[in-house]
Amino acid sequence: MMNNEINYIVSGLERSGTSLMMQMLHIGGLPVAFDDSRPADVHNPRGYYELAGGKIINRLIEGDFDTQSYKGHIIKITAYGLKFLPKANYRIVYMMRNIDEVLKSRQKMSDVVVEEDKEKALLNKLNRFSQELMSNRDDMKYITVRYRDLMDNPRKEMESVGNFFDVTFDIDATIKAVDTTLYRNMS
Repeated sequence: MMNNEINYIVSGLERSGTSLMMQMLHIGGLPVAFDDSRPADVHNPRGYYELAGGKIINRLIEGDFDTQSYKGHIIKITAYGLKFLPKANYRIVYMMRNIDEVLKSRQKMSDVVVEEDKEKALLNKLNRFSQELMSNRDDMKYITVRYRDLMDNPRKEMESVGNFFDVTFDIDATIKAVDTTLYRNMS
């Protein structure tokens, strides 16, 4: 059972495995908050598992996204949005993925050619910034889950997440959500 005094979040760079983690937690029986505003597509064939079509950051900046109404539920807020979270009690699973893989996935998704070295530097900076932010805010506790580790040993990673969230869920069901054929942007 989730603690209704805690805001549970899955975060990380876009294309770092946040949708997979949300899907796994949902399949495992935990209360995951998402809507159908962003349907599944070729890039995330099982869905994005997010609220407001991923526009939460804009709503957080404007101050009209009520995080408190989602206490006891898990929501997805990508890395950049963490800095706009109001003071509360957060437990965050932060997804980490090889930057080359993130970049390759983002490029396929947008069909935009970017200056790779510059983009890698920006993504690494955002990861560092997000982790420093979570470390420095006394209202945030977090763990990191590496995408590759989740692919290689999902049971171990999901047990860590369960221990961190202090909840029990169907780990066997979550493991079935891992489809290594969808791990298409390896470095």
